[in-house]
Amino acid sequence: MTTSRSEDLLVGIIAIALVPLIAGRVIRGIREGRLPLYRTYLRREENEAKFNVLLGVHILTLLLIAFIAADLLLNLGLRNSQ
Repeated sequence: MTTSRSEDLLVGIIAIALVPLIAGRVIRGIREGRLPLYRTYLRREENEAKFNVLLGVHILTLLLIAFIAADLLLNLGLRNSQ
């Protein structure tokens, strides 16, 4: 399956726009000790283990989206490598 370069650029731009939003959540979580979870917040003081897992998920998501954006915008071809 092939995609056009314009589709890759559009999805890459959307992905790179998400990076600062997720990074802001991670930074706020580390500083303030709370992370958004659905319509509420999970606080570090309430349950540190759950907080750390959620923080780890946010960090992994940040790295994955940054990797996808770099691949699409810089045309690294990592999707097609075998």
